[in-house]
Amino acid sequence: MKKTVDMVITGAQVLNTLTREFEKTSLWIDQGYVVSNLVDAPYDARQRVDATGQWIVPGMIDAHVHMESSLVAPSELGKVLLAHGVTAIATDPHELANVAGTAGIQYLIDDARQTPLDVFFMLPSSVPCVPFDDNGATLHAADLRPLYAQPEVRGLAEVMDYGAVARGDEDTMAKIHDAQTFGYHADGHAAGLTPQQLAVMRNAGLDTDHECTTVQEALDRVQAGMMVFLREGTVERDVQATIGAVTEANASRFAFCTDDKTIADLMTEGSIDYNVKLAIASGMRPALAYTLASYNAARAHRLSDRGSLTPGQLADLVVLDHVETVQIAKTMKTGQWVESVVKSKPLPFTATKIQHHATLADLALPLTHDRVNVIGVQPNHIETDHLVKTVPVVDGQFVADLDQDILKMVVVERHHQTGRVGVGLVHGFRLKHGAIAGSVAHDAHNIVAVGTSDVAILRAIEQITATDGGLAVVDDDQVMADLPLAVGGLLSATTYQTTAQRLTTLKQAYDQLCETPLPFDPFITLSFLTLPVIPTLKLTDRGLFDQTIFDFISVEQSKG
Repeated sequence: MKKTVDMVITGAQVLNTLTREFEKTSLWIDQGYVVSNLVDAPYDARQRVDATGQWIVPGMIDAHVHMESSLVAPSELGKVLLAHGVTAIATDPHELANVAGTAGIQYLIDDARQTPLDVFFMLPSSVPCVPFDDNGATLHAADLRPLYAQPEVRGLAEVMDYGAVARGDEDTMAKIHDAQTFGYHADGHAAGLTPQQLAVMRNAGLDTDHECTTVQEALDRVQAGMMVFLREGTVERDVQATIGAVTEANASRFAFCTDDKTIADLMTEGSIDYNVKLAIASGMRPALAYTLASYNAARAHRLSDRGSLTPGQLADLVVLDHVETVQIAKTMKTGQWVESVVKSKPLPFTATKIQHHATLADLALPLTHDRVNVIGVQPNHIETDHLVKTVPVVDGQFVADLDQDILKMVVVERHHQTGRVGVGLVHGFRLKHGAIAGSVAHDAHNIVAVGTSDVAILRAIEQITATDGGLAVVDDDQVMADLPLAVGGLLSATTYQTTAQRLTTLKQAYDQLCETPLPFDPFITLSFLTLPVIPTLKLTDRGLFDQTIFDFISVEQSKG
């Protein structure tokens, strides 16, 4: 007698990621796994699904993402990603870890267990990001080691401190060694590194990178022996600039990631499905693009049970009505259609509070002359320009220069009440009135704000303090819109729909303060202007930081 299995799907063009070709065949599925991909398999099926005229690809995998950037809890994020054909993600929880340490990581693991989405955790390597960061916690190798006992933990996330790697820092090398000892691997983070520096990272055991912004950078990483994750997020939009590096010969060295993407963009654009759409629109064969999105990502993270629709693999798959435009009909996770996902709500989190005592006096920027160093925003990139400008000085103080679009930016330490407030200048936000503030500020996640007056900046800061974290937009007289982020000042405690709607309202309020709308997201862009490991100028609560010399500099340009 023939064995009876749960389901057979017939009539579709099924992607074989091993040959990178579509084949008209059948998929026989039992107990959550593919048991055969043959038309004439020796099985009967309890359920037959006719997918004639459709395409089937393996479930897509986000090779590197900070899910906190979505601004929703993992259980809410899973509802959106599954609908977009993403069945697994490799996440670096270093945002909430920088706020709350291992308690933050454990919260994300626990909440992620509510969603059918497979969430694989790469333990944060850089908490803090740099030794001088005033973040909420410090995690050494010994702190991370016990977390490998949890099945969701699969390695070490982006090691971004090149200096620590180059000098063989004991704790950094111990973290890399631990990941390898437990049978996993360690991700790299090679923003701005030369081929010689890439070799240093690779010799230390770091085997991936997601910081490419050009074709040559991508090829340099392939040459160094790294897997390259081509990135398309909310602010880091690099796929179209880097996809030309992929050829049929080297395609096995590439996968896709989002890195940082808000829930609003995930709902409207999509996740890895959007990367695939961009790749196909840029000329890549659909079969190859979907292979990068699934099989290659699985191999990069040593996930041997997924990425192809062959016997013994998980029945994680996506049914498409149109393969080139990535028109998704439905998603299957472990043999179940996602329509049957059980409802859940985010777990409570009370491990942190916003703590500071900033006043108007702390926001002052005294100047002895008018030549200054200014952070220049690069639209849709997290790197910045180092600008030197002449600005107005009144009674020895900087005042906003709306004609040149040079505004005051501040960073307020919010974890330990140190009283530190960094004040700098930024170009690119186009505000004519008011201010914005947020408790999302990579990677230390102190309070960051930018505005046209000290009064407005302080009003925005006070609003997110009152809600224990969040984002806020204020005009010269009142709060216009806000989004409370009760989970560590990073994540909303509400549904993804509510969070996305409030994000939309925030952007609409922001646009009212500008003469012309911005071509980028102002909130996530602002959040990256505090990240000192990314070129060029950044602002922390300790002052203006120049990544090219890896040291703090004065806002005032040196005379002579």
